[in-house]
Amino acid sequence: MERRNWSLKALSDLRYLDSLESELKAESLKAWVELYLNENTIEDFDLNINDLNSLSELFYKNISFLKNHRKDMKKQIDNHKKIREFLK
Repeated sequence: MERRNWSLKALSDLRYLDSLESELKAESLKAWVELYLNENTIEDFDLNINDLNSLSELFYKNISFLKNHRKDMKKQIDNHKKIREFLK
C-alpha cells in the first residue's frame, strides 16, 4: 500500500508539473526526477494500467519539453555571447 501511495503521489506531482510555465517547469521536473527516479526505476511504480500509461505519456512528453527547453536556453546563451562580443 505504501508503494502504491508513493506511485500515485509521483503521478499526481507529474500531472501538476505539466501545467507549469517553462522556467518553473524545467526546474521542477529536475527535482521530480531526483525525488522519484534517483533511487528507483520506472518498474518500481505500482500503478494500474491506465495510470501507468498516463505516467509514461507525461514522462516522455516532459522529456521532449526538456530537450526543447535546453535548445532554447542554448540559443539564448549564444545570443548573449554575440551581443557581448559586439559590444566589446
